Amino acid sequence: MTAQALRQDATEPGPPSTAGAKAPLSLPRELNGIVHLLTCGSVDDGKSTLIGRMLWDASDLYEDQRESVRRSGRKAAGTDRPDYSMLLDGLLAEREQGITIDIAWRYFDTETRRFVIIDSPGHEQYTRNMASGASHADVAILLVDARVGVKKQTKRHAAILDLVGVKRVVLAVNKMDLVGWSEDAFRKIEADFRTLCWKFNFWEATAIPLSAVFGDNVATSSENMAWYTGPTLIQHLEKAPSRGSHAGGVFRMPVQTVLRDGLDFRGLAGTVSSGVIKVGDAVVDALSGRSAKVTRIATFDGDLEAASAGLAIALQLDTDIDVSRGAVLSTLAMRPVAAQTVDARFVWLSETPFDPTTGYLLRTVTDLVPISNIEIKALLDLETMSSHPSKSCGVNDIAIAKISLGRPAAIDVFSDTPETGTLLLVDAVTGATVAGGIATSVSAKSEAPIDGHFVLTRSMLANGLCRDLSLSAVDREEFMRRANEAAILLRAAGVSVAIEPPPFVDDGMDPGL
Repeated sequence: MTAQALRQDATEPGPPSTAGAKAPLSLPRELNGIVHLLTCGSVDDGKSTLIGRMLWDASDLYEDQRESVRRSGRKAAGTDRPDYSMLLDGLLAEREQGITIDIAWRYFDTETRRFVIIDSPGHEQYTRNMASGASHADVAILLVDARVGVKKQTKRHAAILDLVGVKRVVLAVNKMDLVGWSEDAFRKIEADFRTLCWKFNFWEATAIPLSAVFGDNVATSSENMAWYTGPTLIQHLEKAPSRGSHAGGVFRMPVQTVLRDGLDFRGLAGTVSSGVIKVGDAVVDALSGRSAKVTRIATFDGDLEAASAGLAIALQLDTDIDVSRGAVLSTLAMRPVAAQTVDARFVWLSETPFDPTTGYLLRTVTDLVPISNIEIKALLDLETMSSHPSKSCGVNDIAIAKISLGRPAAIDVFSDTPETGTLLLVDAVTGATVAGGIATSVSAKSEAPIDGHFVLTRSMLANGLCRDLSLSAVDREEFMRRANEAAILLRAAGVSVAIEPPPFVDDGMDPGL
């Protein structure tokens, strides 16, 4: 039986099957990449039903899963159709309340693509879970009820998608059967969606009218909406670009560890997050300014002449520069900023509102940095989609802020290099993540110290906490580790603190000077 025949056979519930444990779907010979697909929408817009219908119509569900839905007797509200959401709501609390609470991952193949569905909750209370799922997505489905259209929560979800860098969005206008399959109703929602998308940096935004319960325009074209001549949802998603490593962008490689073989090999190991590196290229540590040329690119499968984004490699250099885990390597011409001040945009995830007296830390892709000061500048108004001045923010607010760091950190502007432009705010006492966002501007210039600003100087540390350390590379690394830990403890105690940055010097310089 072909995949298309199976979909036609599986569209409506039938008598118990005597087939084997799994429907005989033939998987595609070649899958054109994996697409990570986020689904989001407000409560009761039918998101779980839509994803359940996609799995029912277009995937190779086990026959016992289909039989479980048939035998349950549960029907979609107001219809005689099965409740397809049963395929999605896995938690007991979700089944009891009829809502999605936590992120759920589902996998399925069509004839040409493999999908990873990231099913996110729609309730405003669980926006933080949606934001977490969005950070992994290539394409997002924004679901709206055709009777209601674009709501405040839809706007919040769109803003978060833009915030975390999702560039392709599909507006699924569900429950078209409840508005009489009206083209006018759809076109009005589509126009509102277009207006909303103008506020953000989406590369592609498409609206599709559908009915998840009846299957119209999900996997098969609707006979009830002949006026719509575009692709079905599945057809559109099958053409979406897949997540994959690409050579675009500037070279960045966060160092994960330093490898030694006990002889003369010293390799800086990590995964290339963007760009390309070749043997003979010069690389530089963004914070220290030290540079060297690549003499060897080693992998488990042998040496390479060049490595691109997504490859795990170890770089051997012609000079042993003093870097360790957490350093970010780049080319000489295009290095990240050793940032002291960051303009950021983030969504506040904690139930506890922002408190300027609380100790917060900044977590980058490679580093945990003490913060000397955070100033909330504005909040995004989800009704007008414009910002308005504010000094505070609470759960689910999308805020614009200026962050002064206690020491330099390698950070890129997110729109230029997303891989090293993402940020998290962490509570210094509990370690809980309180906000997630992006860097919109970075500066190597530090802000003027605020009242009570305490500076951990190199001489203070060398004569006290670090006086037992030598001039070796290992001890210089330990010097900075202790300085950072001291700053984190002071920040947790509510002390605004900064670490005096080390000079850009050659190896052998006394770290206390």
